[in-house]
Amino acid sequence: MLKSIDPLLNADVLYALRAMGHGDRLVICDTNFPADSIARQTVFGELLRIDGVSAARATKAVLSVMALDTFVDSAALRMEIVGSPNEVPPVQQEVQVEINRAEGGSWPLVGVERHAFYELAKSAYCVIATGERRFYGCFLFTKGVIPPDTA
Repeated sequence: MLKSIDPLLNADVLYALRAMGHGDRLVICDTNFPADSIARQTVFGELLRIDGVSAARATKAVLSVMALDTFVDSAALRMEIVGSPNEVPPVQQEVQVEINRAEGGSWPLVGVERHAFYELAKSAYCVIATGERRFYGCFLFTKGVIPPDTA
């Protein structure tokens, strides 16, 4: 256990988050996402896990140590519902709350068509699978920068 570090952030996840640079993307996904096969195509090359929790709870943990990219309009992406791209289900609404809380305001959660989402996920830095069982609990986040301390 580490002080001020969310206990859900295991050593492997922390290592990947620390290794990522500005502009790198990570996937937080539900249990139905083809996580292992897509993770093998990412920069990190293997699946990371935060088991037994919702996508929102995993997002809260990750965003407690990682800033989102303020240089792009789409630093937070969600998988769109097939046939209903503008619908935002509760699982995505819950993640939106965590994004807004972590970033201190209203932050756009941009929808991406399912197959386009899979393609973007393959080029991500890493994939983190959660215990989320609700459909469409899949997100892509772009890492931002942490400004220097002012003296």
